[in-house]
Amino acid sequence: MEQPFVTQTVIEGVSTISFYNPSHNALPSVLLSKLEAEINTASTNPNVSVVVLQSGGDRTFCAGASFNELIAIETEAEGKLFFSGFAKVINAMRKCPKFIICKVQGKAVGGGVGIAAAADYCLATKYASIKLSELSIGIGPFVIEPAVSRKIGVIAMSEMTINATQFYDANWAKQKGLYADVFDNQEALNVAVETLVQQLKTYNPEAVKAMKMVMWENTGHWDSLLLERAKISGTLVLSNFTKSVLSKYKTT
Repeated sequence: MEQPFVTQTVIEGVSTISFYNPSHNALPSVLLSKLEAEINTASTNPNVSVVVLQSGGDRTFCAGASFNELIAIETEAEGKLFFSGFAKVINAMRKCPKFIICKVQGKAVGGGVGIAAAADYCLATKYASIKLSELSIGIGPFVIEPAVSRKIGVIAMSEMTINATQFYDANWAKQKGLYADVFDNQEALNVAVETLVQQLKTYNPEAVKAMKMVMWENTGHWDSLLLERAKISGTLVLSNFTKSVLSKYKTT
């Protein structure tokens, strides 16, 4: 069986960070921690001009949290720790002084939508529909909400959150501002991302750093805010409602 991984390669100024999990690219704590670490490494690497964030496989970008790990949570501290993983990844992306380009080749659910929203620029295929399913399992998109609302607005975020079982297609996500463009297939997506990163490599890194600070203005409190949100999710995941729903998704 294929093993989960997070890898980073740096070629001619472009850092490509890839994550993969056979379970629809869901993210357990260990992968979230590795993802945060690789983003921080790229942030401080003077040989990196631009970062590309992508996942393996062809039809699912990221299914969000690992349900098996959610089921195993037994205390509020464990719950907060798990959801803090998403908080730390989003904050690492926010504070990275280089532009992060997200390549969304397929469906994004929950935390996967949050990661896409935390990127500075997203390109996707027509298969990259999105869903915020958290309320349907008894929790809510608390940790990712600031990133999602910043990107697509509170109204669109609220619509997705309330309609927690509904996938919204890639063109809807483009209209709302999550995706800059949508392509017919992964090959076209790859070409578009490569063209963009070659252009970004020519930009003044000091100007990019300053621009990111402007783009992410008024988000400095996210370091504490997202951890507070993680505590909310970490408490709710212990509810009988959520435990009952999650048990239906348990896999060996």
